Amino acid sequence: MKQPLAFRMRPEKLDDLIGQKHLIDKNGILRKCIQEQRLFSMILFGPPGTGKTTLATVLAKELNLPYRLFNAVTGNKKELDTIFEESRFYEGLVLIIDEVHRLNKDKQDLLLPHIEKGSIILIGATTSNPYFAINPAIRSRCHLFEVKALTEEDIMEAIDRALNDPNGLNQDYTMEEEAKRIIAQRCNGDLRYAFNVLELCALAADEYFITKEIVQTYSPNAAMSMDFDGDGHYDTLSAFQKSIRGSDVDAALYYLARLIKANDMDSIERRLLTIAYEDIGLANPAAVARTINAIESAKKIGFPEARIPLANAVIDLSLSPKSKSALNGISAAMEIVNQRDYPVPSYLRLKPVNLSEDEKYDYDNPNSWYQLQYLPDAISQNRFYYPNENSTYEKALAANLNELKKYPRTNKIKELNRKTKNK
Repeated sequence: MKQPLAFRMRPEKLDDLIGQKHLIDKNGILRKCIQEQRLFSMILFGPPGTGKTTLATVLAKELNLPYRLFNAVTGNKKELDTIFEESRFYEGLVLIIDEVHRLNKDKQDLLLPHIEKGSIILIGATTSNPYFAINPAIRSRCHLFEVKALTEEDIMEAIDRALNDPNGLNQDYTMEEEAKRIIAQRCNGDLRYAFNVLELCALAADEYFITKEIVQTYSPNAAMSMDFDGDGHYDTLSAFQKSIRGSDVDAALYYLARLIKANDMDSIERRLLTIAYEDIGLANPAAVARTINAIESAKKIGFPEARIPLANAVIDLSLSPKSKSALNGISAAMEIVNQRDYPVPSYLRLKPVNLSEDEKYDYDNPNSWYQLQYLPDAISQNRFYYPNENSTYEKALAANLNELKKYPRTNKIKELNRKTKNK
């Protein structure tokens, strides 16, 4: 059986690689590795289908170094031991590890000393952010290089190459330019996806002519980087929140649509609730309440109709005034709490000891409540809440706060109780 087109079109030389000019052009660091005949352990990270494993094998081939492929998910200790044994006989053995972020601790412990002494040159490939996903012990021994998603022009160049290459479609097919463009737009920078679509369309083509209609039939949806454990998912959630925070309603709806397409109600719910309280908060408490109602409605009716209340909430939050005063206030208070544990004033304790009645908190004297000091003495002058006065509601809170500040607070509760008792 014929191998897949994506496999057959894997380049053998650095000059044949598509994209990644920042790494392989005349000033790129990997080009300099070839020129200087030197290679070092590295992690190649980036979206799927961008040529990470291919780039690793090309580097080994260009330098005439022996290499072995290992998958961190399916590979076992016995395979690694065999590779380590081989490294005794091959100077500069390159170990290319797919899904390197999934190496368990046992495999890492086996690998680390060989990387450390240089008997193994590790080239790891991962779709995850190495600063979050790669074990620090591995990461500290490797250089990190980002492999970027291919541009539409890169993909179209690759399609042209596949149409003409003897290992590809060998000039047996012709193709409309618009059909190439559709694949390039929908593959999301994933060349493997583009080749798979091209191969399927070639199979379906009449008279060896691939039209845009054929492409639209066999590639109805764009590829999406939305693995729930991958960066694409978290990048979308991050962009979703930042779009609402920045009041860009159109961008917010776009990222909501991506999350809806992934059928990810749980993430939408958590993120919208976070946004409502963190970014809008006291600037528009009614919008917070409406968001909760919209989420509950969406969960009851389910997709696809759930998109309607969710869209209502996103538009409401995007165009609402924003205030992070509540978040900033609790963050400032947490910072103090993390530094030191200050004792609660004795008159605020649940069961104060050795206090006379006129030294205790007076539950029946509201005239003293707003003049009493509630913070511990050491931080009595600290301020955590600063109103963001860009909404009517928080302006009212600020006005109330300013009015309260006219009355200095005191920890001399006996004098305060006496002064306010008969008011």
